[in-house]
Amino acid sequence: MTDLRVLNLTTNESSQFFQAQVEELQRRGVESTTLSVPGENHSQSVDADTDGSRSVWDYARFYPSVLAHSLDGYDLVHANYGLTAPMAVAQPRLPVVLSLWGSDLMGRYGPLTKRVAPFCDEVIVMSEGMAEVYGESCRVIPHGVDLDLFEPMDRDAARETVGWPTDERIVLFPYPPKREVKNYPRARDIVGRVQDRLDRPVSLRTATDVPHERMASYFNAADALVMTSRREGSPNTVKEAMACNLPVVSTDVGDVRHRLGPVEPSTVSDDDDELVAGLVEILRAGERSNGREHATEIGVEQMGARLLSVYESVAAQ
Repeated sequence: MTDLRVLNLTTNESSQFFQAQVEELQRRGVESTTLSVPGENHSQSVDADTDGSRSVWDYARFYPSVLAHSLDGYDLVHANYGLTAPMAVAQPRLPVVLSLWGSDLMGRYGPLTKRVAPFCDEVIVMSEGMAEVYGESCRVIPHGVDLDLFEPMDRDAARETVGWPTDERIVLFPYPPKREVKNYPRARDIVGRVQDRLDRPVSLRTATDVPHERMASYFNAADALVMTSRREGSPNTVKEAMACNLPVVSTDVGDVRHRLGPVEPSTVSDDDDELVAGLVEILRAGERSNGREHATEIGVEQMGARLLSVYESVAAQ
């Protein structure tokens, strides 16, 4: 156990992976306070890592609160998402850990993030691909998955829970269709092509506005997960699907190829023909994957241990 006090800064306090991070570190003895940027986050999902709805003024009026709290006996500031980094490094007293979530490095905010990040004491990214994009010294620590919540269960029982029919193949697209970066039209087209090659009904279903604790039922109720994102860091949906033994067909983004490398069946490709062929094979076989066997290293416990090690190192400097 530790007695560290951490001041968290974030653009999205409701993000499930952020909440899991805080809870796991609190379990390890870290006392934390979270400050969220003022203004409303109008993103389509609580897990969205974009923040285009806030203004420069919202960030400007965030700084006085950060400065005041930094004088209140904390050991370090943990800036979660690149847009919080300027406020974190502007306070003069505490060391800063910066966690990058994806679009803050690889999207339109990337140039700002790269300019500010070197002033932080440690930078954390979610995948080796993000580390290459960042191009400077950093730690790779993927967001963790609650392996007690996301675990295999009987498919028909899960379908009864979520209200899905048992006589069709169901492909899950686990994001709001309006999130442009997730590219729902491509997923729809791929599943449409698959329908023409199977002799039983195939449907593409989404799970939006579903409480995170219920998502395990949707992963277990589906026959496959399709992810057609244009970019990702280390998508938790893929890791949660692995933990539930749900086969995944995905574009080659973030650390997906690394995560799914030993998982069978699964397909990772940027070619639509290969994605269609992979999905057809999965749906014809009707088998679950062996993802659970390879999920141990992506649990929240492992994430918490590695983050705590970073905290202790930074606080000791």
